[in-house]
Amino acid sequence: MADYIARIKIGGVNINYFHVKQLPILPPQAYSKTDLAFIVPRVLELSYTSYSMTPFARDLGYEGEPFAWDEDRRAQLRAQLDAWYALAYGLTRDELRYVLDPKDVMGADYPSETFRVLQKNEIAKYGEYRTQRLVLAAYDELTAQGMRPRLEGCR
Repeated sequence: MADYIARIKIGGVNINYFHVKQLPILPPQAYSKTDLAFIVPRVLELSYTSYSMTPFARDLGYEGEPFAWDEDRRAQLRAQLDAWYALAYGLTRDELRYVLDPKDVMGADYPSETFRVLQKNEIAKYGEYRTQRLVLAAYDELTAQGMRPRLEGCR
């Protein structure tokens, strides 16, 4: 998302600091220890799937073997991170539904769509828009657990 926004904001080949300040990126100080305890293991498991990433894993304090590539597990981890960040950015469930599929909120004749290719591919492969289901389920689980990322120093 930040990559997309950066591309539409910047017309030249350089980036000025005032451009960076406008990007919707959480600063490092926004993350509490609890937030990092949720995020880091998931990012590690998604990233450390090859021995070439061993230095990264060691930097995070992980001494084990690379994680096996498991599509279903990876989809779950991505959904949990998407849900966490939706909460971190203050999205309601309906706003998250809109981000994932505007037509789901606005009706089938709504002229806008997001993640069209992902949705089309998942419907063909799984018979459903799996990412939407997984992200909303993760969002519901996090909110049921009372998880609300603390966003100190972000506003």
